[in-house]
Amino acid sequence: MYVILSSKPGQFRTELVEGLVAVEAYDYLFYGRKTAHFVIAEMAHPVKVKVIEESGQDADDASPQPPAINYVPSKFLDKFDTLQEARDELKRLATFGSMDISLVRRE
Repeated sequence: MYVILSSKPGQFRTELVEGLVAVEAYDYLFYGRKTAHFVIAEMAHPVKVKVIEESGQDADDASPQPPAINYVPSKFLDKFDTLQEARDELKRLATFGSMDISLVRRE
């Protein structure tokens, strides 16, 4: 079974946990600017995905707070039986009319 993990630079990032193995990774470019990162991961069993909040940190704050960490149960994620189904969903997410949106595969 496969899931799509997303991260938005400056806002939040998801991290792999035991039971998830990254298969493919993509940068989402909106008019040439990276606005998100996606990882298609194979899920061996139900997990809690680690989500780390990156926003809310004030650079001028003399005592920055540690980022908030949440664990989201995989039951809330869309799941795909095949890698191709996950790829198709990611392509669907990256298509909106004639807007300049692209997915760039990363190693």
